[in-house]
Amino acid sequence: MLLEGWGRFPRHESEMLVASAPGELAALLHDRHGMIARGNGRAYGDAAIGSRISVSAKRLNRMKAFDPATGVLTAEAGLLLSEILDAFVPRGFFPPVVPGTKHVTLGGMIASDVHGKNHHRDGGFGALLQSLKLVLPSGETHHCSPDENTELFHATIGGMGLTGIITEASIKLRPIETAFITQKTTVAPDLAAALAALDAADNVTYSVAWIDCLAGGGSLGRSLVYAGEHASRSEMEAARHGDMLAVSRPARLSVPLDLPGWTLNRASVLAFNELYFRKGARNGDAAALVHYNPYFFPLDGVDRWNRIYGRRGFLQHQCVVPPDNAHAVLSEILERFARSGRASFLAVLKKLGQGQGMMSFPMPGYTLALDVHVRDDIFTLLNEIDEVVTRAGGRLYLAKDARQSRATFRAGYPALAQFQDLRRHIGVEGQIASKLSERLAI
Repeated sequence: MLLEGWGRFPRHESEMLVASAPGELAALLHDRHGMIARGNGRAYGDAAIGSRISVSAKRLNRMKAFDPATGVLTAEAGLLLSEILDAFVPRGFFPPVVPGTKHVTLGGMIASDVHGKNHHRDGGFGALLQSLKLVLPSGETHHCSPDENTELFHATIGGMGLTGIITEASIKLRPIETAFITQKTTVAPDLAAALAALDAADNVTYSVAWIDCLAGGGSLGRSLVYAGEHASRSEMEAARHGDMLAVSRPARLSVPLDLPGWTLNRASVLAFNELYFRKGARNGDAAALVHYNPYFFPLDGVDRWNRIYGRRGFLQHQCVVPPDNAHAVLSEILERFARSGRASFLAVLKKLGQGQGMMSFPMPGYTLALDVHVRDDIFTLLNEIDEVVTRAGGRLYLAKDARQSRATFRAGYPALAQFQDLRRHIGVEGQIASKLSERLAI
């Protein structure tokens, strides 16, 4: 069947196998090559498409145990983050790390070592991972944790599914009093002010900046910087809110078909950015209570929003650069985008700490994510920006990547040789492989 990622580029033919129980995997994997696990298909590029075979883990979605005293949840790897939230927010628990969508699987979050708005303080998803079970093509099941099969544990966190198939994991949830976030907005007139605002929020749990990527000149990088904390019961009572632990609701809007490629153009994005910035600036001084759903997952409010980019799809360029020269590097990236005339509908800036896994994307510094249409002339621009990132000692996020070169990848991931040695040692080289690993020669 023809498979694609959330960005809808590239598309590849792949055989699809479905596992309904962990015990079926040994037979499915036996004597097969070029396999990768596939969760909900939310990796943007080709990371969850097998070079020959994709093994669907969506039916491996059972919750197995929960200890309210410790907050530790044990579940199968196909369980969706949305299902975790729906089950545990009403009970007063929340995952300490969440990405920008709740429509991802537990296994996918581990494989990508997803990071949230609090990576600068709490680390990535691997930081809350207690243990996992990993099935190899040989049929062996390895129990991995910080104390057992330690190297394999850290290689699997951020390893993009290339160490085997994750079947089960235990994660530690955090207690919360309400389902709301107390959000404060800082208006940053330029990139330097945005970086300073993120630095000033080092002790705040959550922080993220929305950037107007089309602003130029003295306003280059103008932003709205959002800082947040989990709202307390007393804050909710003071605001006279009713249900303090309300779960999210299904998306009310949907994109029913592929929109024409010209829908998101420079003029439409420029108008949206101006309205969005002005609205945020008006509300900049006051704290607001925001439900966790729009705070963490704003794009999930529109079902199948990736269709906005049309049938050819879109690319997300997400890089991280070290802090020392971040202002100069990020300024150059934004200036190159502005000069190109390409409009990025999404431009997000966050501060990161150290990643948890051998191949984790995060490193101390700042990460910038930009979305662009797939067009024939966009690849040259992105290659040029890759060179800027590489010279700065940065790298690109594999869970979002669909087109970086092998040279860019190798320059950004110094632990690659160690990772490849481990893959050979456990006997998965050639058998566990995705289109991404094939493209990048992992």
